Amino acid sequence: MQNRQQKQKAIAQRRRRHRIRKRISGTAERPRLVVRRSLRNIEAQLVDDVAGHSIIGLSTLAKGFDKQIPRTQQGHELGKLIASKAKEQGVEKVVFDRAGLIYHGVIRAVAEGAREGGLQF
Repeated sequence: MQNRQQKQKAIAQRRRRHRIRKRISGTAERPRLVVRRSLRNIEAQLVDDVAGHSIIGLSTLAKGFDKQIPRTQQGHELGKLIASKAKEQGVEKVVFDRAGLIYHGVIRAVAEGAREGGLQF
């Protein structure tokens, strides 16, 4: 029974992701900030959908991230870091893509860190 529930959750998340992506698209002036969360790491990317490539990609796997702090703080730091890298590339405004995940916890921490770093959503 556990396996069936996991499949249903994955299907529901996939549906939410596609429903969100129908409306959201990134451009060179306003790229899409995609946040992915796994059980161990958090990843964030700035994507230009028109050109079809990633502008910046960061993860908590990078050197300098402290694995001893709570995940929400890791997400906040990742948001600040991606905002500073985006500023270096000349990106001021982004479109936030939560990839079908609930805007809560780690996802919210990444968004708040990016806003604190100077990105506008």
